Formats: sequence, C-alpha cells, structure tokens
Amino acid sequence: MTATTPPTPAFRDTGLPFAKRIDDLLSRLTLDEKIGFLHQFGPAVERLGVAAFRTGQEALHGVAWMGPATVFPQAVGLGATWNEELVRRVGEAVSREARAMRVRDERVGLNVWAPVVNLLRHPLWGRNEEGYSEDPRLTSAIATAYTHGLRGDHPLYWRTAPVLKHWLAHNNETERDTASSSVRPRVLHEYDLRAFRDTVEAGTVAGVMPAYNLVNGRPNHVSPYLREQLRTWTEEDLLVCSDAGAPSNLVDSEHYFDTHEEATAAALRAGVDSFTDHGTDSSTVIGRVRGALERGLLTEADLDTAVRRQLSVRFRLGEFDPDADPYAGKQPFDTPEHRALAQEAAEQAIVLLRNENLLPLAPDTRIAVVGLLADECKLDWYSGSLIHRSTPLEGLYERFGADRVEFAEGVDRVLLKTSAGTFLHVPPAPEAAEPARGAEGALDPALLAGRTDLPPLTAEPAGSELALADWGEGVLTLRAPDGRYLSVAEDGYLRASADQPGGWIVQETFRLEPHGDGHLLRHVGTGRHVQVAADGVKVADDDPEVFELIVAERGEDAVTRAAARADVVVVVAGNDPHINGRETEDRTTLRLPAQQERLLRAARAANPRTVLVLTSAYPYAVDPADLPATLWTAHGGQAAGTALARILAGDVSPAGRLPQTWYADDADLPDLLDYDVIGGRQTYLYFEGTPLFPFGHGLSYGAFSYGELTADVVDSSVRVSFPVTNSGDVTADEVAQLYVRAVDPSVPRPRRELLAHRRVGPAPGETVELSFVLPLSAFAFWDVAVGRWRVEPGAYELLAGASSEDIRSRVTLTLDGEPAAARAVVERGLDGADFDEQSGVEIVDRDRSAGDAVTAVAGKEGELLFRRCDFGDGVTGVAMEVSGEGTAEVSVGDGPVLASLSPSAPTSGPYDYITLRASFAVVDGVRDVRVRLRGPLRLARVGFSG
Repeated sequence: MTATTPPTPAFRDTGLPFAKRIDDLLSRLTLDEKIGFLHQFGPAVERLGVAAFRTGQEALHGVAWMGPATVFPQAVGLGATWNEELVRRVGEAVSREARAMRVRDERVGLNVWAPVVNLLRHPLWGRNEEGYSEDPRLTSAIATAYTHGLRGDHPLYWRTAPVLKHWLAHNNETERDTASSSVRPRVLHEYDLRAFRDTVEAGTVAGVMPAYNLVNGRPNHVSPYLREQLRTWTEEDLLVCSDAGAPSNLVDSEHYFDTHEEATAAALRAGVDSFTDHGTDSSTVIGRVRGALERGLLTEADLDTAVRRQLSVRFRLGEFDPDADPYAGKQPFDTPEHRALAQEAAEQAIVLLRNENLLPLAPDTRIAVVGLLADECKLDWYSGSLIHRSTPLEGLYERFGADRVEFAEGVDRVLLKTSAGTFLHVPPAPEAAEPARGAEGALDPALLAGRTDLPPLTAEPAGSELALADWGEGVLTLRAPDGRYLSVAEDGYLRASADQPGGWIVQETFRLEPHGDGHLLRHVGTGRHVQVAADGVKVADDDPEVFELIVAERGEDAVTRAAARADVVVVVAGNDPHINGRETEDRTTLRLPAQQERLLRAARAANPRTVLVLTSAYPYAVDPADLPATLWTAHGGQAAGTALARILAGDVSPAGRLPQTWYADDADLPDLLDYDVIGGRQTYLYFEGTPLFPFGHGLSYGAFSYGELTADVVDSSVRVSFPVTNSGDVTADEVAQLYVRAVDPSVPRPRRELLAHRRVGPAPGETVELSFVLPLSAFAFWDVAVGRWRVEPGAYELLAGASSEDIRSRVTLTLDGEPAAARAVVERGLDGADFDEQSGVEIVDRDRSAGDAVTAVAGKEGELLFRRCDFGDGVTGVAMEVSGEGTAEVSVGDGPVLASLSPSAPTSGPYDYITLRASFAVVDGVRDVRVRLRGPLRLARVGFSG
C-alpha cells in the first residue's frame, strides 16, 4: 500500500489570499494556544509547525539592543534633514540589517517598534531625541518615509513590520504612567492625531503602541480612539502592541481598574492585541486572560480578533511562505553603501544656526577642538552598538591633519582625599577586557548587569587623578586615567568598569554634596553615599566618607591654553543622552550645564574666532550674540565626526533645518503638562514671542532667491508653484518651505502652518520650479460646533521661504469654503469638552470606556466659553449632566448668571451622572454661553429647552 500524503493546510497555500489563510489557521488553534499568542513572546505551536513569535524590535535609528549595527543619526536629527527620500533609504538600510541579523540570531525581531511620531511640543521632554518635529505634517512626512523604507516595496510581503509609537499625546516623563494629558478636540484632531493618521493612511504601518500616559483621564491602553480613529484610517488589520509593563499599570499605578482581569479585558476589547508585560514570562498575562474569560469579561471571539491581527502581520512578513518571501535569506549588513548613507544622513542633519563669515574654514587653519563632547560619539538608549566610530576630534584630524588640530577636553582633573589623608585609587585592570556593555545583544538591556570581575577602588597614599564632568543639575561623572568611568555594580562596590555611562538606571553618575569642610559623594543610581571600607570603596546606607575635593587642573585652564594657540577654536558642547534628559527623566531647563558655559566663555575670551557646535538631543537656550558661528546637530551616529569636519571645511554646505522652535528662555515655555497648544500658544504654530531660532531655520554657505509665488484653485485642490534659484557660487541644498495663514479667522488659527516643503539642490545659477498640489482639506480646521473638519471661507495667505520666519514670497488666495453655522444647542446641546475657549479646566473621562467630561482644575475656578449658540425663538430651561460635587453656573454673553446648579449630595462615584435642571427668563437668538465650574464637579453635557 502507498501512504496517503496529507493535504496541505489552507494556511500553507500561497495561492489563497491572506485573509482566507488566516481564517484557516485561526480555526485550527485551541483556546489555550490563542491565549498564549496574546503575550509578547508567543510560543510555538509545534503540532501545526507554527514557530514562536516575538513582537517588538527597537529600530529607531538603526537596529538597537541586539549588538553591532549601523548607527544613524538620532530621530530628531533625521527630522532635521527635512529629506524624505534620504530617510526612506535609511529605513530601508535598517530593515535590511534587521533581516541580516535575524539570519544569524533568531532573537532579532521583524516587528519593529519604530518610529516615534510623538510631536516635539515641549523641548524639556526627556525623549525629545526620539521624535522628528514639533510640526505634525513634517513628522508624518518623515515617519511615512522611514516606514516606507522599513516596509519595503513588495505589494504583498513586508521586509519588516513597523509599529508607530506612542499613542497618544505623550510628551512627559514626569509621572508618565499616571499623568493625564488634557487634549481638547481641536488639538486632538489638528495636532496629535494628524501625525499618526497620514502615516497610517499611507499604508506603510503595521500597527501602533499606546503610550504610558492617560489622555483626558483615560489610560491610552484602553483608549476609545484606537477604535474610533485609528482603525477607521485603513482596511489593514493593524497590530496594537502594549508598552512594556503598561497593562499592569492599569491596576498597579493608575488604579483605573480594581483587578487585573478587568484591566486585561478592557485593554483587549479596546484594541490592544499583544501584551508586553513581565518580560519573557507569559504566565501572568495568560492567567489574567483566563481569569477574564472565566468571569465572562471576555469571549473567545475577542481573542480571535486580536490573534487575527497578529497573524496578519506574520503572514505579511513571509513567515509562512519562506520560498515566496522576497526578503528571505541573506541581506546586506554594514556595507560600504550603509556606511556612506550614515555619513550622508549625518551631514544633512547638521544645522548652521549662525555664521558671521567665519565658516567654512580654510584648509590650513590651526584648530583647537575643545569640550566634553569633542572626542565623543555618544549613543542613546535606542542605539545599536557601534561598528565604526567617528568623533569630532577624529573627523578634524582626518580632514585637517593631526598636526593642525589641538584637543582639550575641558574636564576638571581632580583627586578625592579621604578624612584619613588617603586618596581614592583606581587599581590597574587585567589585560583581558570584557566586551562593551550590550555588545553581545540583549532582548532587554535594562537587565544587563555591571562588571564585577574588576577590582574595586581603594584608598591609598597616592591617588588616581579623575576626570570630572558636570552634566548639569549637579550630576557628574568621574573617569579613571585609562578612560573607564567609575560605576557601581550589583554588589555595591565602586569600580572603573564602564566604557560609557548607560543602562536603564545609570550607574555612572554621582553628586558631590557639601558636608562640613568637605563633600559626601552620593551615587545617583542607588541613592547611597560612597564609603571607604577595608575591602574596598563601596556605596552604603551608613558611615559615608567625607572627601576633600582637590582640583589638580581646571578644565577652563586647559581650554584657554589650547584656544589661545589656535586660529579658530571649535567648542563641542551638549548632552550625554543617558544623563539629564532621557526616557524616565525630563529636563528642568534649556540652559547649558554650568561647566560647559564656563568652557565656552573661556574659549571665547581666549580666541574671538570661536565656533560653538551644539551636539544634543534637544534645543538649548544659548546667547549666540558674541559667537561668530554656531551649529547644532543631534547625536549623529557612527559618522558624526566625519560629517561635522566636512561641514566645517566646506566640503558640504550645511542644509539641515530646525525641526522645532528654539526658545530664548525658560520663561517662554508652557508648563510641561499643558497639552493645549492652542490656548497655551505653543510651538511655532501659536507662539507669539521671539524665538532664539525659529522653526525651519538653518543657514547655508550658498545663497538662494525665491521668485513669484502663484496659487490657483483647481477642482478640489490648490496648485502652488514658485521658483528657487541658486544665486550664489556654491553647490548647496535649500529647503524650500510653504506655509499658510488664515487672514481673518473666526477662531484662533496658527500664526503660520507648514503645508509642504522640499529639499532641492540646484547648481549655481540654476533655477528649479517647485510645484505642490494641496487638497482643500489642508486648509481646514476642526470645527467643534459641528464636530468635523471645515474649510472656512475667506482669504488665506500662502508664504514661501527658508524658514517659518524667513519668508521670501507670498500671495493671498480666497477660498469659498463652508460658512460657519451657529451651534444648534436646542437640538444637539453642548458637550462639555467641545468648548471654544477655557481657563482653569481639564478634560476627564466621562466613563471608563468612552466619552469626555470637564472639571475645574483642583484649587481653581474653571470657565468654558461656547461661541455662537443658536437659541432660536427662545429657551427657558437648562439641564446639566454632572457627577461628583460642586457648582456649575450658566450665563449668556457677559450677562448675569442665569442658573446655578449643584447636586444636593455628592454622587456615588465619578461615573454616576445625574441631571440637574433650572429655569430662567427667555433667552433667544445667537449668543455666547459661559459655564463656570467650582469644586470637583464633572460636567458631561449641557442641554437647553423651551
């Protein structure tokens, strides 16, 4: 007899569409197998030949955490290129390297968690480095380009499956898992959602990741916007992956639900499909899902929906079609092309902020390069390990010759003397050194431990001279003579063991705290003081050592000597991405750290021909008035130093542009937790002050002129064109920017708003004609009176130029639009959150699943203004849906209070609403309505009747 070959399962049949194959595979999975798929680390189903699958692979500007990979500029630097074509190629290179790395290490995932499209609303946000821009259109343009590169061009199969982070309105690390962003409808639609929407609609996104924070009082992991907004933008089955530990936060820190079973069920029903919680251990999540099923909080159909979305991604990644997957097999890794692309991206990201005829430098210039970052190539939390490395010093050596470049780091050289008269001493390290932290790759680098194979510091008659760098706010690092940073491992001993500060909890930072005639040395990571013990120097809870700080050399003195001997001094200042401004930690000021300010002043005093190079993840407030040249670059990846040297030498003309406003002073900033960009007059869109450097700013070694701007309405779009001419004698790029301003709007509109941009590189004397076709919807705003987008009729000024403030050509266009309609309050009433203006009010959740309410900010009286409310022939009564306790008052225009309503007793809970009613004299016609709130009263809705 001949054995019968079993039929090929339908899910293995490449001739069937993915949807039918997913249906078949889903039908074969048991309930327990489906539950297992809901954790980030989904197990294999061996009986079906289905492999294990992990959601999540960090790839923000290169493949991160999994060992050596090409490191491109930070995301904010990619945003500064304003170059979608370049960023698409970067995304393509990153995805190719992810595929190549997976061939040799199956831990490397293809569901990549990148890019970050949170808008850079506030420059003190600790994760500023991860976003692209404060502008939603620029952000979505760069994000779409990056995800296009990550996805690939095949119509069916994806090279990697990108997930956008972090949904939604997330710009604070302070209390990030408990703080609520109050986001009014206009800001929600015109600002925060827009950056996500355009990229999702482009078809290059596999999913999103909700953020840790709450929006309008409701955690993002149970956000109704996942269903009401995100999933309406595409027909694809988008995969929603939770952020790490966030499902547990719903109960543990946010106390939004009483039990984890309720929280898990609510998140799954809201649209979370994969739970990133408890690391690789899926048992807790599995137990919660089973508990929710047993309690009737979930059905198997709910699980099917989530598993279907996961399988959709896996099919698109070619997992079930290895012979048909065009991206399977060997892919390029660390190729000459990737190295050249890293350099090109670093060059294009550099922004020339100021230049008083000092740059470019002549080939024979004698240069002093100084500063804490002058010989650094810093990485951040979402970087891979460097294969190649170029610091500013190395780049200048290579370009100008080592004999013409002098270096002074500017650290203070110090000795720490104990109360016994001995000094901290760094023992010599064994010759066989361990690899750099993270070089071998780690699924969770937060779990990487410090080294314990090296001898701890001791106290000896002869001490070691340490390099002290103060990174601001009193946070400092100490480096041994051999270049290793002092660090504390799990055993508590102090060793010179780290190649760089880093880790989820940085173990290489300290504070010197005055104590009597000396200082205590506090280790920031553990919070403990340093103690000198018989078996070595360690941190402890008691008996801290009192040190005398002996300064052998001030950094300013070394900088002064080097600067005085040079033709030009290049000061490289900025931040370490792991210190004072990073994930979990917001900045407190725009100012440069005091030590770096002193180094800059010393260099400038010794040599007026000073170039300031700010290398940082975010803007600084620096006074450039007495500096002939200033540049900014984000941490530029592996080729940062080479790129900077080529810009300084004029081999490449700078053409980066600022992707966010640089404010002149901390006083210009709103509160970090104020998400109302309209009412708070935030970002270039609404800021009415004078910025240090405006959005879109960036100078060139070349010169460009703009010709006449023309605009015509054709069908349902506006066609705009203008010429740009390279009027100089330098080959250079120009970033032409097109803005719009509503001339006489009925509601607050942006001072100017970016509509489009293009980076072009005409040759000297050449003119390029730039044309843009803009849908009329680009001129719309979210009209809270009708709950949808509306193009207001009237005049719009189109402005073309080199930045948001450097306008070279303009024209006024009249659009017919849709006339405003008064609010039909008799028929529709007023939702509390649909106000036109407010003061002292925050938006909160109407209930745990959907809807908004408003309440007065604690300790304040709140006021809401609803404009142009149509009362028709007249109304005589008001009804308010409220919960809690307090008082709500209603008035019309600037008139007296018509009604004051308060619950007779507090309602039983914040979601238990009652209706309060009152009568008043007839009010008719179209009038403005004011509502004042006092106390912890929640207002959901106001209705009127005759």
